[in-house]
Amino acid sequence: MSQPDTDTAAQSPSSQQEPQIQTDGRRSHSEQMNQPAQTSQSESSHDGKDEHALHTNLKRGMESRHLQMISLGGVIGTGLFLSSGYTIQQAGPIGTILAYSIGALIVYLVMLTLGELSVAMPVTGSFHVYAEKFIGPGTGFVIAIQYWLTWTVALGSEFTAAGLLMQRWFPNIPTWVWSAACIILIFTLNALSVRFFAEAEFWFASIKVFAICAFIIIGLLAIFGVIPIAGYQHAPMFGNLVKDGIFPNGFMPVFATILTVNFAFSGTELIGVTAGETRDPETAVPKAIHTTLWRLVLFFIGSITVMCALIPWRQAGVGESPFVLVFNSIGIPYAGDIMNFVVLTAVLSASNSGLYASTRMVWSMGNEGMIPRWFAKTNRRGVPMLALCAAMAGGLLALLSSVIAASTVYLVLVALSGLSAVVVWIAIAYCQIVFRRRWLESGHSTSELKYRTPGYPYVSWAAFILCTASFVLVIFDVEQRFALVAELVFIVACYGAYFLQQWVRKRKKATEADDLDTLWVARD
Repeated sequence: MSQPDTDTAAQSPSSQQEPQIQTDGRRSHSEQMNQPAQTSQSESSHDGKDEHALHTNLKRGMESRHLQMISLGGVIGTGLFLSSGYTIQQAGPIGTILAYSIGALIVYLVMLTLGELSVAMPVTGSFHVYAEKFIGPGTGFVIAIQYWLTWTVALGSEFTAAGLLMQRWFPNIPTWVWSAACIILIFTLNALSVRFFAEAEFWFASIKVFAICAFIIIGLLAIFGVIPIAGYQHAPMFGNLVKDGIFPNGFMPVFATILTVNFAFSGTELIGVTAGETRDPETAVPKAIHTTLWRLVLFFIGSITVMCALIPWRQAGVGESPFVLVFNSIGIPYAGDIMNFVVLTAVLSASNSGLYASTRMVWSMGNEGMIPRWFAKTNRRGVPMLALCAAMAGGLLALLSSVIAASTVYLVLVALSGLSAVVVWIAIAYCQIVFRRRWLESGHSTSELKYRTPGYPYVSWAAFILCTASFVLVIFDVEQRFALVAELVFIVACYGAYFLQQWVRKRKKATEADDLDTLWVARD
């Protein structure tokens, strides 16, 4: 159970022992309040009460087990359960396994760079704060909008998916009723406290993990002939993986699949968002990062290997989930209903994480003064209710656009959200490179860092180059070329909005100064 939520953040300058590093020479109040910080002994809770995020009144209500499961819950979505068969058809068995292996490597490199930043500066909404400090305030604004959009669009699609999934069991009840029920449930979980959100996400994600583990174990038993499977008189083994050659459709579909895989793995960076509300981030964050790679390999590559070994790749996922196909072939009763329930929990998990991430990004933008600061206001439970309502409103607008303007507005939103995650990864890798350089220039040593990106600078530059290549090379995929163009236009528009906002603020300040001068002249 969580501790009483009536604590308030109480931090004095003497308790903040923050190593100072150079930024861009311009130090605002928000920048001073978010310098790289080591969690000092005085900031830890000795009386069992909840801690708060550094320099905020958000609650430190998450534990290590929550963080690890949230990082998985943000990645394992409906794509693995429903559309993995389509991916297999495009690239073939070996090609799909190769694409997921490369994708797992890329995301792991990004996570290693994020780990150093998150432990040194465990602030909520970390990505755009890092970008603001180490690249520029305009880029910080762009990254914030990009990440907010990624999860806002996802919210709309998840709410719709929840209603459609419930139609299997309750065909006579309108879809919108179940979508509304999902919206109320997810909003309530996020509104109660960060502890409620984390606990709900832990159990949602646990169901997905259990289902995948069961699928892999049962599948392996069928592969080696321990249990029978329809269509085979002997143990299937792994002959289906290379039955039609290593790359039956050529190598280009494999390249296109790598791009799709990058999108599928987006969500692991939630570790950075949650770091500001995690107890003992110095221990919890590195632990969650180091378990990410092997879990991604186990769950994604393991599942796909089982699918491809038991089902001819040309038949995988044609109109039905490959998970259901395998379970039906083995003879597991109610396979369709079981997987419908698992996918429903995946949808609830994704919408739960999505609303949390979107809310914290709105809160962080308010806290940094990018939008009105009252969005950063929190209630006595440490929940930013205004930011939560704004994030939910964005999700509802995305849901509305999917119904009213699916082929225009919503299509553009989906295209933008797909590449926005890769843009965020690029920024994370580059921020870590700049952070380490400025850390050393400021007279600090790497031994002072509680967590260090291994293999620096090679790992950091590899993450940056591979992510940038994934973004730029989308141009060679005809189906996703529109997404690249839309993303570039959107980035330019975001920078334009930021500089327009700055210009308006300067004009306002100049006008206020002129009015004050006029007032003083009148008094004289």
